[in-house]
Amino acid sequence: MTELHYMAAADALAAFRKRELSPVELIEAVIARAEAVEDTLNAFTYTYYDQALRAARRSEQRYIEGTARPLEGLPVAIKDEAYIKGLPTSNGSLLMQENLADSTSPTAERVLGAGAICHARTATPEFSCAAFTWSRLWGVTRNPWNPDFTPGGSSGGSAAALAAGTTTLATGSDIGGSIRIPSSCCGLVGFKPPYGRNPDDPPFNMDFFNHSGPMARGVLDCILLQNVMSGPHPDDLASLKPKLDLPHRYRKVEGMRIAYSRDLGAFAVHPDVVNNTEDALALLADEGAEIEEVDLSWGPEVLRAGTEYLAHLFGGWIAETAHGQEDYLTSYAKGFVRASRQTSAMSIVNAFEVTGAMYRELSAILARCDVLVCPTNAVPAVAADFDPTRDAVVIEGIPVDPVLGWVLTVPFNMLSRCPVLSVPTGFGASGVPTGMQIVGRTYEDADVFRVAAAYEKVAGPWYGEGAARQPMIGQGDAQPLPSRPMSAR
Repeated sequence: MTELHYMAAADALAAFRKRELSPVELIEAVIARAEAVEDTLNAFTYTYYDQALRAARRSEQRYIEGTARPLEGLPVAIKDEAYIKGLPTSNGSLLMQENLADSTSPTAERVLGAGAICHARTATPEFSCAAFTWSRLWGVTRNPWNPDFTPGGSSGGSAAALAAGTTTLATGSDIGGSIRIPSSCCGLVGFKPPYGRNPDDPPFNMDFFNHSGPMARGVLDCILLQNVMSGPHPDDLASLKPKLDLPHRYRKVEGMRIAYSRDLGAFAVHPDVVNNTEDALALLADEGAEIEEVDLSWGPEVLRAGTEYLAHLFGGWIAETAHGQEDYLTSYAKGFVRASRQTSAMSIVNAFEVTGAMYRELSAILARCDVLVCPTNAVPAVAADFDPTRDAVVIEGIPVDPVLGWVLTVPFNMLSRCPVLSVPTGFGASGVPTGMQIVGRTYEDADVFRVAAAYEKVAGPWYGEGAARQPMIGQGDAQPLPSRPMSAR
């Protein structure tokens, strides 16, 4: 059996049902792992270890009584953005460190109601408005594969925890790539469901860029969590009916047509990322899939329209939330506020127009191909303490937008009805993982999981028994890197 802290959720559930493993043993292993690596990793904000152990004992009893729920006894780390009634949700901001929730977010409600045990909340950049994870409140969160680099953002704490084995499942949210970016940086499976598939809190449940979703170390675990999170909710006007349950097993990909774009026509991409993506596609071709390289002509207007949309709505919300208290914000959140002041209602209209033109081109491709594959991030990762107001990103000699120009995720928040799954493809020279996005036709979620399941089967596991490599963190006698506090940003 693999080390318990890397045990797959599906395997743990099977072992619980057979009485070969207790939820108490699993939560103890995960907590022990966190205590060993958190000084370096810094993935958690609030922890609830004592409460989690008590909950695990109750879960153990449920298995004895035959009343276990779908995720009974599994440790889950919930992003410190979702609400849990009576507990703090900081959103990574000094402005919200005393914020106690008076309700529970719909997806958190479902995950906890399915028997999963929240032992920790996971770190985010301030207000989840960055593709890396550090804040003045919580400090720097680091990548378990190489702690000099970021685990990505904004669901970076969730990704780091999964990759380090300090949780079994984790939740994320994605308004510009915040599930897929960290999944790629940390060698994970992360799903951006189609808009409305998973319910969310107002006001951002009404924003079609916004999605809540699952993160996991494997495809089946991602499906288990997604099937619990999804479905209409009485408090979310935008949530879709009927509920979609994803299958656990899929047909082979033989005969499927896969379109491939290395850059979406709009991004500079590091050769390590391109090579790993194409190696992954070669595995799918060996399984009988037909690969067609396509040229998209989306151009720089795509990222510009997407970031202006985010600045106008999301940046404007931050500006209002922090009004009169801007000195407490991080440098990057201040940058987002400044960007919001350069936008207008026409920024929204322009984003709609650009999205329409993008989809006309993509829909023609998806009319003849089942899915589109492209890199997730243009580089494996940036530095752990990267600051886009101070630092530059240059890819193959080309300077790119330091905020979101090094990720290929924003276009699919614009095309939000398309399901997108990020899966790991390999490693960069730094030892940091790379990933690819599998993009489906609108609301055809099962197609992206079919491709991912076939790829995972031939690529092999990334964690635990049979994995070719293990994350650097927690190995040997490496000294902890400074992670907190971080006050002068």
